[in-house]
Amino acid sequence: MIHRMLACLFDIDGTLLSSGGAGKHAMYAAIASEFGVAQLDDGIPFAGRTDRAIGRDLLLRHGLEDTPANWRRFVRAYLDHLPRSLVGRPGRVLPGVGSLLERLRKRGDVAIGLLTGNLRDGAAGKLGHYGIDHYFAFGGFGDHHLDRNDVAREALTEVTRHLPAPVDLDRIWVIGDTPLDVRCARAIGVRILAVCTGLHVRSDLEVESPDILLEDLSDASPLFEAWK
Repeated sequence: MIHRMLACLFDIDGTLLSSGGAGKHAMYAAIASEFGVAQLDDGIPFAGRTDRAIGRDLLLRHGLEDTPANWRRFVRAYLDHLPRSLVGRPGRVLPGVGSLLERLRKRGDVAIGLLTGNLRDGAAGKLGHYGIDHYFAFGGFGDHHLDRNDVAREALTEVTRHLPAPVDLDRIWVIGDTPLDVRCARAIGVRILAVCTGLHVRSDLEVESPDILLEDLSDASPLFEAWK
């Protein structure tokens, strides 16, 4: 039997919050402090990617091997720098996010999870810093996966584990701000609400044909209309 619950899987950076680049700053600080790199290359793309993929590129770009030992050192240093970076950078919860999360929580028929390229502990640090961590009970994270689509598969598995019965894929929504968010939703056969609150402009997202495209989450009524 298909369960009539709904599930929303939120991206973090550019969708739920803007950290003022705290994550990127902490990653570069980790490379510098842990590996003694003096000349940093800041040309690595971050938006929509997994922390595992970003970390691999940071190591390799700075002449370091992407070994399990180096990855562990990088993660440890990154998570050490992240709280200070969050305090020291201008950031905020994005428009409409708080009220939407509260509305979803009060419904009782919506499972609220994450589909993020962030490390699990990094996600907890960012969400906790902005006081919205308590809304999210499960998710897919970027600790191990190089490909965002694999994070989506992990998140879908967690939806199944979290809920007492199978959920129709048509009732699972990814909410994100990058073309990669749209593509990973399509990769697992679920719906996608895209918002223009990250680094990508509206036309970048329109070409991916999301189910819903909003400027921000201040008025999420199209999502609730889609559930009727």
